[in-house]
Amino acid sequence: MELAFVLVKSRMGHEMDVLNEILKIDGVKEVTGTYGQYDIFVKVQAPTISQIEKIITKEIRKVPHVISTATLSVILGQGKK
Repeated sequence: MELAFVLVKSRMGHEMDVLNEILKIDGVKEVTGTYGQYDIFVKVQAPTISQIEKIITKEIRKVPHVISTATLSVILGQGKK
């Protein structure tokens, strides 16, 4: 299973709308609001990298009021206790 984290910047005042829409997307495992340059932190998991790319480009980025995203691809085998 592949894993990535996505940082989402949304239009001011629409953070909760964006967060709730992202929660509905298959492959999204966790969503939380954040302070700082990005408004939402998303954990995405799928069987392949290409499916993760599709979730990000075809679904998350198309949610209304999403301004931009930054993707952090995970190096499998590193990290976790």
